[in-house]
Amino acid sequence: MSTLRIGTCSWKYESWKNLIYTTTKPENYLSEYAQKFNTVEIDQWFWSLFGLNKVTLPLKKTVEEYFNAVPDNFRFTIKIPNCITLTHFYQKDKSGDLIRNPYFLSTDLFAEFIESIKPLKTKIGILIFQFEYLNKLKMSGQPEFLSCFENFIKNISSQYEYGIEIRNPNYLNKTYFDFLKRNNLRMVFLQGYYMPNVWEVFNKYKDILEKLVMIRLHGEDRKGIEEKSGENWSKIISPKDNEIIKIIEMINYLKLREVDIYLNVNNHYEGSAPLTIERIKNYLTQKQI
Repeated sequence: MSTLRIGTCSWKYESWKNLIYTTTKPENYLSEYAQKFNTVEIDQWFWSLFGLNKVTLPLKKTVEEYFNAVPDNFRFTIKIPNCITLTHFYQKDKSGDLIRNPYFLSTDLFAEFIESIKPLKTKIGILIFQFEYLNKLKMSGQPEFLSCFENFIKNISSQYEYGIEIRNPNYLNKTYFDFLKRNNLRMVFLQGYYMPNVWEVFNKYKDILEKLVMIRLHGEDRKGIEEKSGENWSKIISPKDNEIIKIIEMINYLKLREVDIYLNVNNHYEGSAPLTIERIKNYLTQKQI
């Protein structure tokens, strides 16, 4: 039987008072969050590459704090640090030369990361490799990317579920989905960021998908919705009813195939992740969205 888990991308927002939290600054945001939802995405550990020899990994104190804040049936989805997934350092000066990241797909650094989150192991649902858009200066093309990752995945711990999110629309083809299946990797569907609509890709390759799938709802206009909301994430600003219906269709199909699903919703999708989740759950129970 398929399991569906729906949660948010990160959780510490004062404007979620009365939606999730009883006050604007609860004593433990995560503990209170976990009373409402059974999964959440940890985004903060992604931001880890700050220069040569300037890499940060999760602190033991924080990892243990997160473990203790949630019940045993709670599951974290964790974005793997960008010190491992970035091919090059971010450019402050776009006209300057690219500087290669020496830690890109480093199995040694990845092993350190896995060790740092070990206390969370029993509460981890999936670890997400998130790659930025890879132009020809960063990666020659899909064959090089798949080759690099396949060599990497053969040499890391097999004790976790791994998903991949890419930002190159042209990589989303049968070769890519065959690569996922061959390496026991999970598809991460991203709605937004100039990627094709997830249901269009899904409908082409849905019969290849198995065991577990992740859907991340982000939306197309991050800056625009931040301006409209004033970063007060307490109401729906940009409703996407037609898209939600398509997402529900995806979920229903995957459940019929007994594929487990993680659905992560960002505030930037409609303006308030908790309210979007409420709309999705209402629709799943045949109520009006």
